[in-house]
Amino acid sequence: MRFATCECEGRTFPCLIKGDYAIKLTSFLCLRSLNLKGAKDLLPFIERIDGKGLSLLKEEVESISSKTLEAMAESGEAVRLDKLRLRAPLLRPPSVFCLGFNYRSHAPELNRPIPEVPIVFLKTSNSVIGPEEEIILPKVSSRVDYEVELTIVMGKGGRYIKRSEAYERVFGYTILNDITARDIQQRDFSLSRPWLRSKSFDTFAPIGPIIVTHDEIGDPMALDLELRVNGEVKQKSNTREMIFDVPTIVEYISSFTTLEPGAIIATGTPEKIGQLKDGDVVEAYVEKIGVLRNKAVSER
Repeated sequence: MRFATCECEGRTFPCLIKGDYAIKLTSFLCLRSLNLKGAKDLLPFIERIDGKGLSLLKEEVESISSKTLEAMAESGEAVRLDKLRLRAPLLRPPSVFCLGFNYRSHAPELNRPIPEVPIVFLKTSNSVIGPEEEIILPKVSSRVDYEVELTIVMGKGGRYIKRSEAYERVFGYTILNDITARDIQQRDFSLSRPWLRSKSFDTFAPIGPIIVTHDEIGDPMALDLELRVNGEVKQKSNTREMIFDVPTIVEYISSFTTLEPGAIIATGTPEKIGQLKDGDVVEAYVEKIGVLRNKAVSER
C-alpha cells in the first residue's frame, strides 16, 4: 500500500493513495478504532497500526471500485491527486538517522575508508521538507551537494531488534535527499568533529513523496535509484551495491537506541555526489516509490 500526507485547502491529513485519488485514512471503517481524526500526517497512524490492522486495511482498499472512489470524492472522503499537494509523509519524524559511506563506490570519492560497521549520524527533524519545497542553499556554505537515498520508515520499532525480525518491524520505505554542506563537512572531517552541522541546515532533508509498505516493495536490496539535476542523470545505482543491508542497519541502530515508530533511516548514497546551484531542479528517484522533486534556491 502507498501512503502520503496531503494538503488541500489549507488542511493537512494522512491518506492512502489508490489510482488517481488520495483517500483520507479517517474514511476507512477498519481504522476507526485508531482515532485518527485531527491527525496532520502519517505518524499517529504508524504508531497505532499493527499487522492485523494493515491486513484488514488492504482488504478494504481492494474492495473499493472506481465508481466507489468517485462517490468518495464527491463526499469529501477522497481527493483527486491533481487537486492537492503532497507534503513530507512525516512532517516531524521522531528521529532522522542516516548512514555514511554505505556504498562501496562512495567512500573513495571522499577519500574515506570502507567502513567495517555502519557509520550512523543524525539530521535534525526540523531539516525535513516535502516534495516541491525549496532547498535553501545557505550563505555560509560554498558547496551544497545532493545525495539520493532509499529510506526506511520504522513501524513497531523497538530495541535490540534481531536481523531475523528486522523486516517485521519496518513499516515501509520512502526517499530522502541527504543535502550536505560539503565544504563544512570536509572542514569538520579535518578537525575530527561530528557531521551534524553540515547535514542539518533547515531544508536539508527532503523526504517523500510517499511511503510504500514493506510488503509492496518486496526485496529492498534490489531497487534502482537515480538522481537527476535539471533532467541530467548525476547518480545511478542499485541498492544491491550497499555494504550494509536493511536488516543489518536496523539491528545495529537498535543495539544502542530505541527505534520509535515513524523513525526514518536513510541508508546511504552511491558515488557521483555533486553540487547544487541556485535554480537547480533536483529529482531523486527510487524504484517502486517514485520521484522526490525539489528546487534549490540561494538564501536571500
